[in-house]
Amino acid sequence: MNSCSTCHGSKPLQLNGVQTGRQQLRRLLQAMFFLLFVFAPIFDIFRYDLNLDHFIFFGHAWTLGLDPLLAGQGSATEAVFNIILRGFLPLLLVVLIFAVTSWKYGRLYCGWLCPHFSVVETINNLMRKASGKLSLWDRKKSIHQPDGKEIEVDKKYWALVIVAVAGFAFLWAVVLLTYLLPPSEIYYNLFHLSLTRNQMLFIGVATLLLTIEFTFARHLFCRFGCAVGVFQSLVWMANKKAMVVSFDRANAAQCQDCHNACDEICPMRLKPRSIKRSMFTCTECGQCLSACEQAQESRARTSILSWQDGQSALQESDR
Repeated sequence: MNSCSTCHGSKPLQLNGVQTGRQQLRRLLQAMFFLLFVFAPIFDIFRYDLNLDHFIFFGHAWTLGLDPLLAGQGSATEAVFNIILRGFLPLLLVVLIFAVTSWKYGRLYCGWLCPHFSVVETINNLMRKASGKLSLWDRKKSIHQPDGKEIEVDKKYWALVIVAVAGFAFLWAVVLLTYLLPPSEIYYNLFHLSLTRNQMLFIGVATLLLTIEFTFARHLFCRFGCAVGVFQSLVWMANKKAMVVSFDRANAAQCQDCHNACDEICPMRLKPRSIKRSMFTCTECGQCLSACEQAQESRARTSILSWQDGQSALQESDR
């Protein structure tokens, strides 16, 4: 089989658990994108201002350019041209970028950049330390590390789970509001406890809904509730040669003395050794690959999970 180019290169650096070099890079990218998500409105990188009724992009007003027509000073032709240039083409470009990336690599954005998915993984890890499960809906505990050692479950971590869930929910509610109203106004009112009724209502309701989602349905939202994620999955499924987690079935016997490391670590609660149809919502985070690498390395063997693309991906797509 021809491995995907992502799988080649020097042996990844081992950190704690499944944090290999691949995972270290992914965590760094997630952290950077999360910071971008939080600070983009503050620095006017991107937001929609309800007061001004237009987008702001890198400090500049981004409108459809219809003001001259509405003022009776422009032609319909100019208005149509502006709509295409400022509205349709930028939207088309974003869709094409997502489509091409998804066609080749699946939900790469979800697993490597999405700020929501980084929250999902953070809560997963804390919940695992508190209960041995990554989700309240898991039937079995996932207490084994890839090398076979058991993690120490401590109910005291439930306090951190609650703080993380409530904290992220509140942060998200505030940040989302800054995408709609001037961030300086929101943060000033927040710090001086002078939020308007509508601002308090938005933050309160959004915090409540996000708390419920982060606690009970964060995986379900990623799978079926996120339009961006579902779009990537549909495009990915249409390409049988797209990058996919591939299982070396010829060496499946190596799994017998492993504690299902790849299953236990998957943040989306999938079975990485399944065929592609069963991995519809795979985020390509690569945690199953890192877990398999460490599990097999501790037994002086090579990993039997790898990223494959092209002809090599067909064994998972056609089954």
